[in-house]
Amino acid sequence: MRVLVSFPLGRSTTNPYLIQLSDQLAPEPVVLGFSWRRALTEQYEVFHAHWPEALLHGTTPLRSRARRVLFRALLLRLRLARHQIAVVRTVHNLRSHEYGSRVERRLLERFDDATSLWITLNATTPTPATAPVVTIEHGDYRDWFTGVSVPASVSGRLVYFGLIRPYKGVPGLIQTFARLPAGPNGDALSLRVVGQPASVDIGAEVLLAATSDDRVNVSLGHASDADLAAEIGRAELVVLPYREMHNSGAALLALSLARPILVPSNAVTEALSVEVGPGWVHTYSTVLTAEVLLAALTRVRALRPLDADARPDLTARAWPAIAAAHREAYTQALRTLRRPAPAPPVPEAAATVPVGSGFGEQPVVGSESTVGGGQVAEHGVGGAVLPEGGQ
Repeated sequence: MRVLVSFPLGRSTTNPYLIQLSDQLAPEPVVLGFSWRRALTEQYEVFHAHWPEALLHGTTPLRSRARRVLFRALLLRLRLARHQIAVVRTVHNLRSHEYGSRVERRLLERFDDATSLWITLNATTPTPATAPVVTIEHGDYRDWFTGVSVPASVSGRLVYFGLIRPYKGVPGLIQTFARLPAGPNGDALSLRVVGQPASVDIGAEVLLAATSDDRVNVSLGHASDADLAAEIGRAELVVLPYREMHNSGAALLALSLARPILVPSNAVTEALSVEVGPGWVHTYSTVLTAEVLLAALTRVRALRPLDADARPDLTARAWPAIAAAHREAYTQALRTLRRPAPAPPVPEAAATVPVGSGFGEQPVVGSESTVGGGQVAEHGVGGAVLPEGGQ
């Protein structure tokens, strides 16, 4: 089986989740990195898309226009090969973080219609009821950081890391932290913000907010794995104050490095808290305030494991099982494509009992049978335009 993925392979900035998935799938199926030439001309059985809207966006308006033309050509190929190529779509978010033009939204709707099978990262994600859906958990990052030095945590150090977008609430975190004079025991606090801003405007907003408190230190830009491990390792608490959190690679990355997290409360984060065990996932159900930060730090210290080598339980996030589940999903998608269509019902007036039955001139009377589609879970549409550094 040949699987074309919607991202190029071999780039240092590619989301580690995508790289780990591709590496774990090999050697069977054969995973092909994305290029437009390959997508439009080469042979493959499955097209696996993550954040398909990223395929529509170029670095200039002219390149974005060219990509829309190429995307239309891809849709045409997928339609013509709808019995040979399965389209598998992983839904990472409830909706796109960047709302495109009406033309782009229409193209993505057509891509949704071409989808043969949806993959969700948790059971609460809604999807269009146009194709089967399977849930495969987001994998951890423990193997990714094997051999990378992780320093000891610094008392009172709060850390935000990852891609900085408006919905992630980073300026608000800085302003909230500035209203917190000291830690639970009157000890000194510090806040470190590390990440690539999605735009010049949001980067400037973060820097401006940081000028209000000299305990806040900001490093904007892409961080290497070693730098990221060092920043997360020094955290006493990782704070991810997203206004909307559905699937967070950043949360799993922090947990993979055995650092507790503070996240908004919802069905997904509460389930994650139960999954990994007590003391690792701390949630808040209102807006983030100084009191929430102080209470979270207090809980972290009260629930800190006595064993310095204690780790959250990420058994369900092991990559071999996740890769096996993806292989089965590809096979299921291909079976769905190649399943023969049900025969059309015979019109009542044309169906007669064989001659000699005693009812040769009487139409057959019987109950009609209905061919129904399989039960399909629901799962919404959306994806980040760029993979998050820990999503």
